[in-house]
Amino acid sequence: MSLRRPLSESVVVLTGASGGIGAATAEALARHGTAVVLAGRGPDALAEVAQRCRAAGGRALDVPTEITDRAAVAALADKAESRYGRIDAWINNASVGLYAALEDAPVEQVRRTIEVNVFGYLHGVQEALPRMRATGGGVLVNVASVLGAVTTPFMGAYNLSKHAVRALSDTLRQEIGDEPVSVCTVLPASIDTPFYPNAANVTGRTPRPIPPVYRPETVATTIVRVLRRPRREAYAGALGHAMAIGQRIAPGLTERGMGWYGARAAFSPGRAPVSTGNLYRPSALLLGGLAAAVAYRRITR
Repeated sequence: MSLRRPLSESVVVLTGASGGIGAATAEALARHGTAVVLAGRGPDALAEVAQRCRAAGGRALDVPTEITDRAAVAALADKAESRYGRIDAWINNASVGLYAALEDAPVEQVRRTIEVNVFGYLHGVQEALPRMRATGGGVLVNVASVLGAVTTPFMGAYNLSKHAVRALSDTLRQEIGDEPVSVCTVLPASIDTPFYPNAANVTGRTPRPIPPVYRPETVATTIVRVLRRPRREAYAGALGHAMAIGQRIAPGLTERGMGWYGARAAFSPGRAPVSTGNLYRPSALLLGGLAAAVAYRRITR
């Protein structure tokens, strides 16, 4: 089931909206006149995105939110309904990452990654579904990753979480059956966002997006498309889809290939300090992944 109203009349809640994919999606929706309710941990960055959305022709409400707090997510949904009267779509997008070999990854940091990337999404689901049912239906979008279909080394916690996001969507579709709510999963490939320099990191190496790298607008376009015409899964970035197909057809070969390539391509030359990144607090690095990696190296020299 697609949105019951055109985008120009719809109300969309979007988490992880302060930068990267979230900010690009917010602005893309605003250009259609959508009312966007923006959630994120950084109030200043969130307010700036809201201002850009209004300048693009949309309506925007920024609500600083910690998505691991169920009460905070409930308050986000309440504010969306109070301002705009309903919720037509909910996009779970906020994610954090951890660069570490699984055998010596700090367990608390793995747990935090999963808490944000999985339980944060579950909180969104549990708030969105009953509210959309009450107004006749809607669309729920869970932004996963191509790493929910394949894996790459030193990103085990993130791999685990994004596989779980796909399972979350798949199970929801089974449970809600023919109800008037569509559940869609978007799987971005390697995207130029602040994710990489902001990730927690215990490897001593500087992370970067694995080439080829796509712009966040590629994902935003895909998300807008599935809101208009919902589908079970949609990949953003052609190579990501090709890797997922390879995983189905030749899993052993794909696994070995991604292991070899990922270990070499996921890091820039040079050393990086051990850091918890933005696992526990928002980061000031809002540049795209490629530009931020350069800035990050300058900061940490």
